[in-house]
Amino acid sequence: FNQQDLSNTVWSFAKAEVVSQPTFFESVADAIIASDNLDSFKPQGLSNTAWAFAKAEVSRPRLFEKIADAIIASDNLGRFKLQHLSNIVWAFAKAGVSDSRMFEKIAETIIASGNVDRFKTQELSNIVWAFAKAEVFHVALFEKVAASVIALDHLDSFTPQGLSNTVWAFTTAEVSDPRLYEKVADAIVARD
Repeated sequence: FNQQDLSNTVWSFAKAEVVSQPTFFESVADAIIASDNLDSFKPQGLSNTAWAFAKAEVSRPRLFEKIADAIIASDNLGRFKLQHLSNIVWAFAKAGVSDSRMFEKIAETIIASGNVDRFKTQELSNIVWAFAKAEVFHVALFEKVAASVIALDHLDSFTPQGLSNTVWAFTTAEVSDPRLYEKVADAIVARD
């Protein structure tokens, strides 16, 4: 199996919620950890691998460390789609692994892209939730996300959990923008 095959397989198992096979996940993790580097992983492969292990709740800190090292060493995170970056930080936070260097690099990449307004609402929610959960309070990123949410015509595309996670993240990070809270409150009232 090459790295793409491994990534696709663990993603498929986690997506299908076939997570009763910890030995399988551990074997895949060991194979990835034993590889010289993760350069042959495509961005989606790194994202899917991290997501799968977090979703399956299989704790392999060394695997997450290796993924973080690959991201930190990458000289072109711009090739990562916004969803990949969102899934990676979500997976790390869900797995209880916080690598502040990786989170900072991803935050700076997102900000530098100027594309925060192109994130889907779930991605926005997942990003700020992950940063708050990992206790990486990148104020500039939170401010960009707040501005993006405030600029939306409506918040209908946010799930109730997405809205809740977003304001929880801002409160936890102690980044307060009254306009954001007002917008979320208005959206909740409008749904009732």
